[in-house]
Amino acid sequence: MPELPNLLAFALISLCMVLTPGPNMVYLISRSICQGRTAGLISLGGVAAGFVIYMLCAALGITALLLAVPFAYDTLRLGGALYLLYLAWQAVKPGGRSPFQVRDLPADSPHKLFTMGLVTNLLNPKIAVMYLSLLPQFISPSGHGSVLAQSLVLGSTQIVISLCVNAVIAMMAGSIALFLANRPTWQVAQRWLMGTVLAGLAVRMAVESRR
Repeated sequence: MPELPNLLAFALISLCMVLTPGPNMVYLISRSICQGRTAGLISLGGVAAGFVIYMLCAALGITALLLAVPFAYDTLRLGGALYLLYLAWQAVKPGGRSPFQVRDLPADSPHKLFTMGLVTNLLNPKIAVMYLSLLPQFISPSGHGSVLAQSLVLGSTQIVISLCVNAVIAMMAGSIALFLANRPTWQVAQRWLMGTVLAGLAVRMAVESRR
């Protein structure tokens, strides 16, 4: 087990990160509004699976190999940046909609919902960077169990926090959408705020050098 202060500090950082708008949040909100809470929660299952994959890769040292190969990391990084720019454009383009705005979209099957949640999470290289840059700082090499066990405990903590916060967002997406539907000005402001945040994250991701 990690030291309790380390575990609590890592939990706090994980909470701050999950509250930051990003592709996972946008996708879960969209699915919850378009297809209902159950669809949002199924999509969240895919997102959680993506976290588990990254956690295991980081704990076993496989992710370090990915980041050691410039071409592999850069491909993933630029792909994630392009995806963020696409989401930003969808938010601010003429006639664009807020992710909280109800829209008519074809209902996806549970399998597709889960798969898209998984892909959305795996396309974000910041998750890999988060595990490589954060986990080592909260691991005590001696006296508190193996490094692998501590890594798994910390990673599991992050996943639980992410699941809880995103589940609340998925469950409340409809209520937030109703609130915004009666306030057109708030809809426009929220849409541009989301687009600006996503575009900023995309630019930062695109220009950021490997760590």
